Amino acid sequence: MKNKKYHIIGVMSGTSLDGIDLAEIVFDYSNEVWNFEILATETVPYSSFWKNELRKAINYSEEKLERLDFKYTEKLSEEISKFIKKHNILEIDAVCSHGHTILHQPEKGFTYQIGNLPRISKMIGHTVVCDFRVQDVELGGQGAPLVPIGDKLLFSEYDYCLNLGGFANCSFQNNGERIAYDICPVNIVLNKYAEKLGHAFDESGKIAASGKVDKDLLQQLNSLFFYHEKPPKSLGLEWVQSIIFPLLDGAEISSKDILRTFTEHIAVQLAKQLAGNDSVLITGGGAYNSFLIERLKRLSQVKIIIPSTEILEYKEALIFGLLGVLKLRDEVNCLASVTGASKDHSSGHIFNP
Repeated sequence: MKNKKYHIIGVMSGTSLDGIDLAEIVFDYSNEVWNFEILATETVPYSSFWKNELRKAINYSEEKLERLDFKYTEKLSEEISKFIKKHNILEIDAVCSHGHTILHQPEKGFTYQIGNLPRISKMIGHTVVCDFRVQDVELGGQGAPLVPIGDKLLFSEYDYCLNLGGFANCSFQNNGERIAYDICPVNIVLNKYAEKLGHAFDESGKIAASGKVDKDLLQQLNSLFFYHEKPPKSLGLEWVQSIIFPLLDGAEISSKDILRTFTEHIAVQLAKQLAGNDSVLITGGGAYNSFLIERLKRLSQVKIIIPSTEILEYKEALIFGLLGVLKLRDEVNCLASVTGASKDHSSGHIFNP
């Protein structure tokens, strides 16, 4: 018999390398509707050591990646255990963890998230549901984005759900189907050039606002082939490193002007996806970039909704918690209409201590 309530910890680490997001959540299923309550949240920032490791890992040998996976699984286990102890969390049904994406090449049938080794459940002493992307890629899908099932079940009152993290992605209903895809890079690029100026990130987009748009560079960015492809489609760090960074560095302009130009590029690409007076729920760290939001408002007519801090910052941890619950119930948590897989399916692995 399936439970009506689930006490879950959702864990997420994104490509922007802000840190490990943890959220204690209670999910309740009644009258065929999912409701949730977020009880506690925390973000554990990455040290400079871990930031460097995760950035460089894309170039590691298979043997070195395996060692990193082992170390990162230990790291995740330690942080999850600290979170449980700090908040005195009892009677957990499962810890639902995304891990951290190192390689994402769905066109080659490959995606790899570290931190999903079976030993994680033994180290924390709880059931763990994790490794949600691999099965979808094996079924011919993009393995991303996976959050739209949560948008559909938890945030259906909005016309669009737009997440601004390392990458921007959107999700919406179209002719009875959920459609979603990656739009463009966001913080994975902005943070890099802010760091060159001595800042961890461009707070409120103030540095970008002080720069100038390089029209030639902006045109080159907006002309990239990816933006003319039809969904399903997704982006990874590899694409940014091989296409975006060389283009930006080759422009030979200041980091301030790169930030201004790339922020404009993001706003242009976002505006192209959104229609009319539709309502748009914006979450992720990019929602704090008031200059980017201002540029989006100028370029579109949509009604922008920025939710509570808990949902804004922890929506992905929340939804990966839901993906884990759906897996425990053996219910669909991955939509073929989103990823392009051969069928809807229940993705992920369940590990018991």
